[in-house]
Amino acid sequence: MHFNKKIKLCYIEAAAIVVVVCALLFPSIRLFKHTGDNIFTVRLNGVEVGTLASTEHLDSILVQARRQAVREIGSDELVFMDTELATEGSEKLWASVDKEEDVIERMVDVMKRSTRETLHRSYTVKVNETAVNLGSYDDVHTLLEQALAPYDTQNQYQVELELDNDREINVLEAVISPRDAAPAEEERLNTSAGVTADLEEMFASVEPEVEKGFEDYAAGLTDIDYAEKIEVVEAYLLEDELITVEEAVNLVTKEQETQIIYKVVSGDTLSQISLDNNIPMDELVAINDALEDENTIIRVDQELIITVPEPELSIMWKEEQVYTEDYEAEVQYIPNDDWYTTQRVTRQEPSAGRRRVAATIAYKNGQEIGREILKEEVYAEAVPKIVERGTKIPPTYMKPISGGRLSSGFGARSAPTKGASTNHKGVDWATPIGTTVVASNAGTVVHAGWASGYGYAVYINHADGRQTRYGHLSKVLVKTGQTVAQGERIALSGNTGRSTGPHLHFEIRINGTAVNPLKYLN
Repeated sequence: MHFNKKIKLCYIEAAAIVVVVCALLFPSIRLFKHTGDNIFTVRLNGVEVGTLASTEHLDSILVQARRQAVREIGSDELVFMDTELATEGSEKLWASVDKEEDVIERMVDVMKRSTRETLHRSYTVKVNETAVNLGSYDDVHTLLEQALAPYDTQNQYQVELELDNDREINVLEAVISPRDAAPAEEERLNTSAGVTADLEEMFASVEPEVEKGFEDYAAGLTDIDYAEKIEVVEAYLLEDELITVEEAVNLVTKEQETQIIYKVVSGDTLSQISLDNNIPMDELVAINDALEDENTIIRVDQELIITVPEPELSIMWKEEQVYTEDYEAEVQYIPNDDWYTTQRVTRQEPSAGRRRVAATIAYKNGQEIGREILKEEVYAEAVPKIVERGTKIPPTYMKPISGGRLSSGFGARSAPTKGASTNHKGVDWATPIGTTVVASNAGTVVHAGWASGYGYAVYINHADGRQTRYGHLSKVLVKTGQTVAQGERIALSGNTGRSTGPHLHFEIRINGTAVNPLKYLN
């Protein structure tokens, strides 16, 4: 009995010694305590990276691991990597935990394998609605310089990027300046005083300016600038979002079709507008609702849409030039209040003059947009063209019947009946016999009765020199020599003469020549 007690005591002593030794030699071993989760398994992107006794410093460990991963990757750019962190807690009697530095090392390995993309420090260049992304400041500078190069052939100007102080965020804007700008001239010290100073100022104010000679005007480029505002913003972008300088230059300088408004000036015709702007006539008609076809009449100050080729980034510049040219004098107009604006007569034919000129010429993308004459010397005076023209607004023309169906248009057609013309000189509206016909415009009746082919017809001369004709009538209600007002009843429609059915034939003639009436009806 005494022996058994001695053995139990030895066991107890041995166990106590083991516990003390473990506590001293294995501090990472956790003793079991009933305190809930006391061991935490850590996973990064689904990969187990270690076991910790607490998650209290886990965020700090992750930050250290990220910094170390970026250093080891060796990139100066912004590195994008997956860092999905998860922990799983458990309560255990005996368990070992990892050192933080070991956990960090494992995290670094996982992060390096999980690196997806690197965000590069880049520059976004915005011109109007177009933006291009370039990989460096030098690329931006090259793009802007190459846009200028075709026009600054002597390399006189340079591009600089300056901070736009009007913006709350850091935005750079492109500014062009002379490459070798002369320093500002120092102000001359005024050593005069009192009466002497007053006399010098008085003489200076009355001293006549010396007129410049042609040799005093510098020939060549005097100013250049971008027509659009250019903004440059620093950004961090993915590799596949960047483009090369060559691609960027092509994108912003390639000509594209752009629609602009053109205001009609005196002497313009649709055919000339088409030729001057290199736009096909059918395209010009198609993009303008006001134009029915190439024969549509246009008026001064009417606005038309035209398309012109323009790059996204336009360049504007000025050149000072000295040249000799033939020139035309401005047309002189003599108003005539008794004539309509459609009437004009040339009273004097023009003759070109000859002169020497110093001028500043403004260009945009190679097209002249303005010219300022600084000095001229006339060798032979130009003789102006003198035109007498009317000031009265011409009368309008109305449809002569109410309703009706357009059954035959103006111009070439198949003969509707034997003996009928294949070149229709008016338009036909199918309408029941007896429909009221009114005067399209005020005027004087010059024919009222039977007319070969027309059947019963009425012809009316108008104050603007035009004539209207109304044919195939069933009854004439006016007489020759009678004055009628616009909209006044003049006849009833019918089916007389060379006709295929009840309808009204209507013509408008200018100087005896039939024109398409539909273009003149208001």
